[in-house]
Amino acid sequence: MKWIKFRVKTTTEAEDIIISTLYDIGLEGAQIEDKVPLTALEKEQMFVDILPDGPEDDGIAYLNFFVEKKEDGTLELQGESLKVEEALERVEAELEDVRGFCEIGDGTVTVDETEDIDWINNWKQYFHQFYIDDILVIPSWEDIKPSDRDRTILHIDPGTAFGTGMHETTQLCIRQLRKYITPETELLDVGTGSGILAILSLMFGAKHAVGTDLDECAVEAVAQNCEDNGIERDRFDMMIGNIITDKTVQDKVGYGRYDIVVANILADVLVPLTPVIVNQLKPGGIYITSGIIHEKEQTVRDAVEAAGFEILEVTHQGEWVSVTSVQNLSAK
Repeated sequence: MKWIKFRVKTTTEAEDIIISTLYDIGLEGAQIEDKVPLTALEKEQMFVDILPDGPEDDGIAYLNFFVEKKEDGTLELQGESLKVEEALERVEAELEDVRGFCEIGDGTVTVDETEDIDWINNWKQYFHQFYIDDILVIPSWEDIKPSDRDRTILHIDPGTAFGTGMHETTQLCIRQLRKYITPETELLDVGTGSGILAILSLMFGAKHAVGTDLDECAVEAVAQNCEDNGIERDRFDMMIGNIITDKTVQDKVGYGRYDIVVANILADVLVPLTPVIVNQLKPGGIYITSGIIHEKEQTVRDAVEAAGFEILEVTHQGEWVSVTSVQNLSAK
């Protein structure tokens, strides 16, 4: 299947109006490329493999729209067959109309042809098997070397929404989990995403895991990764919702039932999460946090101690920090 990509260069402020306008003429599937910083809500929803701050916003945006190209070379927009050149003229005309009442910047349009494999599967060339200490992380399209068969092997196919374990924050959590997991461990993974931390915990010998996430796509991702790694589904329960603010989610997750809570999130989310999560832990439970840049280390330490935890260890990798603590029974 072939697709025509219309790429519009505009301003970040004009993104919404241009997308709405071009949707009205039949262009769909807008892909936005800009340098706008994440909002507070988006940061709350970024639970795994957190990226450092990006480049400074320059006000420029690129909007990509994909339209299927038929066998006769035409495109169908709202039931009408058009040549590519005709569709381009229509797009340019709509942009000129928008320019009359809104600053759209450059407003130029480029046209390219692509195929499914180009924009769905080409990313596979960038993800290869790698090691986290003695753990082999491997995608489905690669083979396990004979020399690696005795390792702990995590099968992960990365998707667009969730992480793979390559990020320092995830690796920091994995190393801490190995230190504290026992055959009786009940684990809560807040912001589980693809379920990597919980799945590895079960592979390390934990008894049972619960994962929470805001994104319903996590349910399918966790189910697939559990299947790929031979994890029985009754050992890993998924719950969707915001455990920080939703009492229903807190009740469903349960109180005083977890030996370990792990949260690989941003520091700004860990601060409000910590006084909530203390209630989910068993007395003397372990709280493992990561996703913390160096500048936010003290902020998280203060929040952890204010919630009645005693810090056991602070570990670093690259520019990232993990804080591991224990519920301080004397503070009860």
